[in-house]
Amino acid sequence: MGRTVGIDLGTTYSLIAYLDPQTGAPKCIPGPSGSTLCPSVVSVDMDGRILVGEPARERLLTIPDRTIYSVKRLMGCGVADIQDELTRFPFRIDEKSSNVIRVRLGDKLFTPPEISAYILRELKSWAEKYFDDNDTVDRAVITVPAYFNDAQRQATKDAGRLAGLEVLRLVNEPTAAALAYGLHKQKRGHVAVYDFGGGTFDISILKLISTTEGDIYQVLSTNGDTHLGGDDIDNALMDVARGEIHMQFGVELDLHGEAVQELRRALIRAKHELSSSEKATVKCRISPTQTYSREFTRAEFENLIDPIVARTMAPVKLALADAKLAPKEMDEVVLVGGSTRIPLVRKTVGDYFERPPHCELNPDEVVALGAAVQADILESGVKTMLLLDVTPLSLGIETMGGVVAKIIPRNSTIPASAQEMFTTGVENQTGIDVHVLQGERELAKDCRSLARFQLKVPPGPAGLARIEVKFLIDANGILQVAAKDLRSGGEHSIEVQPSYGLSDAEVEHMLEESIEFAEQDFAERQLIEARTEAEAILTATEKAFRDPRSSEISAAERRSIENSIAALRSAMAGTDYKLVRQRIDELNQATTNLAEILMNSALQTALEGKRLDDV
Repeated sequence: MGRTVGIDLGTTYSLIAYLDPQTGAPKCIPGPSGSTLCPSVVSVDMDGRILVGEPARERLLTIPDRTIYSVKRLMGCGVADIQDELTRFPFRIDEKSSNVIRVRLGDKLFTPPEISAYILRELKSWAEKYFDDNDTVDRAVITVPAYFNDAQRQATKDAGRLAGLEVLRLVNEPTAAALAYGLHKQKRGHVAVYDFGGGTFDISILKLISTTEGDIYQVLSTNGDTHLGGDDIDNALMDVARGEIHMQFGVELDLHGEAVQELRRALIRAKHELSSSEKATVKCRISPTQTYSREFTRAEFENLIDPIVARTMAPVKLALADAKLAPKEMDEVVLVGGSTRIPLVRKTVGDYFERPPHCELNPDEVVALGAAVQADILESGVKTMLLLDVTPLSLGIETMGGVVAKIIPRNSTIPASAQEMFTTGVENQTGIDVHVLQGERELAKDCRSLARFQLKVPPGPAGLARIEVKFLIDANGILQVAAKDLRSGGEHSIEVQPSYGLSDAEVEHMLEESIEFAEQDFAERQLIEARTEAEAILTATEKAFRDPRSSEISAAERRSIENSIAALRSAMAGTDYKLVRQRIDELNQATTNLAEILMNSALQTALEGKRLDDV
């Protein structure tokens, strides 16, 4: 068996860490340059050689069209999901890409998991050289944003497998940060982990419990935005600079040119300076005869990025609401991610929670250190620390009328399993389509489709089949779905392997939309359910009318039932679910005598020729 490590696969930088057996503390492993930060950049040289990290980042200035950065923002996405991103990236997406994105670097094509695998391999080689004891590194805990969806998590696991690593666990980044801070030493309390990285934002609310048997890290809720991070701040600065260059020199910088990458580097350097200084100067050569020079003040910078920082607070409020806690009830607030070095971010968070946030540990390293702690827990079988994470979005299936039946609600502790019973809605139905969905809306059309499969059932009357649908989410947040016909014994199961062409925009806005459209969704759901019930009653009534024994009711009763049927059909054509329910009740009352006649006749037939002792 080789070594087990913790890896933070980040948007801007990636890190690898292990638990030092001598000190019992986690430690990040440095690379050849002595830095623990590996730039998440991959480049293909002219001769086809793959460069990773700092050497690749240098190539952004010389061969930007053969170099890719911020690949994490492409993980688990399709081409349609990243159209806005493409206007800012120097690399090109292959025009033949469909669900799975393929990035063209030179004459080679790569998927995002393949690019990430090169970064993971580089980190793996750092660790193997560092240990220098002929040990291989073959197992890892890899962190992901808490708000990563099923496709993005699956893509991350794929990257690990391509890099030759057994991914023991995917751990949410805010949870890993809490582990790194060793907050269990505080014994108990509520902790908010605010994670503002290069490409993603997460907020998690944890409850830390100390028991006689050990410490429990329980995630109460999580929220975030998978397309919000330091890249957006860089892009805001870039928009200002490119606009000024166009006004001053009449030049529109080519995204695939060397000058725009040099400008980007200068702006990022100025951003870093403004975290400790009141002003910073950007100087960049645009052409052999033209140089762009401009001074940014911290006040000007903060005014520019204030809308971006403000966007982080909406998920914070939603996470607290889900946890049923107020900001002042937080015992600790922890800052994670390089973007939290910005003074405006620290002030915004501190003002909201009414307490200075924790920022003692290096915000770049804290997630990797936590991953190393979790890796040691899994490798050594430590029983004194229990990590209870949650699933960020609800999971369910589509039922009749396009309604979503939620089987596992969002913020359920994982691993988790749940099951529901369903039945057929049509006479002599021979199969049931199981459509697996993720999201918070009431209707299937408003949620994200994860998978579909069909379960064969023997034909029979509607409502006779008994179908058990079971959902199981493992500790990585990956879903398995099984459906079983309890009458025939037939079953079908699937590990949900979503295509990578899923919309991040849908994921990011799901919770917001569920609140914004809650009343409308609920009304639609009630109308659909009322119409579905009405259809079943109408079918049953018409079937009863065809029964010869229905001739026993009077002509007046038959007219009353027919009038009730017409009234119900008319109500179903409208949008008032209360009226549909009222007409259902009226039809039930009108058919009471008919139902009794049919029931008595059925009982007489069943009991005919039998003795009392047999019954």
